Amino acid sequence: MCILVVEDEAKLARFIQRGLETEGYRVELAPDGLIGEKRARSEEFDLILLDILLPKKDGFEVLKSIRKAGVRTPVLMLTARGETQDVVFGLDSGADDYLTKPFVFEELLARIRSLLRRGRQNQTVLKVGNLRLDTVKHKATRNGTIIDLTAREYAMLECLMRNHPKLVTRQQLSKEIWGFDFDPGTNIVDVYVNHLRKKIDHGFEKKLLHTQRGQGYYISDDEAKPRKSK
Repeated sequence: MCILVVEDEAKLARFIQRGLETEGYRVELAPDGLIGEKRARSEEFDLILLDILLPKKDGFEVLKSIRKAGVRTPVLMLTARGETQDVVFGLDSGADDYLTKPFVFEELLARIRSLLRRGRQNQTVLKVGNLRLDTVKHKATRNGTIIDLTAREYAMLECLMRNHPKLVTRQQLSKEIWGFDFDPGTNIVDVYVNHLRKKIDHGFEKKLLHTQRGQGYYISDDEAKPRKSK
């Protein structure tokens, strides 16, 4: 998951960046409204943390501009202005949530997790690297080539991609795909993971489906080890 932090207070921006990276997120920084708007419009992010009192272009203007341009990335507003009219104006302008400074970092994390879950539930096209999954057409492709999946393989891939880049345990996969609690005496999850791995990774130098021995599986185009799904 990659998060864009548009914040002109360098100390706060670095604090947020370090904290989020410790939690397993990738973080990009933008020090003013113009740079933040440009990056939000030209690059893909899973979430944007947007301050309001920014140099060059304030957060409200940035928000309205990117929404008008069709950017639907979830936006969490960060600001010292907590008056009701500001909150209402931000939400009416297209913000998804609002957090007033100073804030407790754990609350920021909770808001981020909530928005990302909501975003994943609403997504119709999931992407990890050059792997795409259209959840409306039930079609998977990698680098433009269609991947033929069985119903179980498709369900497993969707589960892994919706949780990207977090680890999904064998127990979670068993319950999600087959609808029953995990039986440690069966290797059905491992069998299906191996089938899926052959289909999405065969012939590609970069492997996307990874195993964390004794714990579970995850989809990622990054070599870093994930945290468990919550």
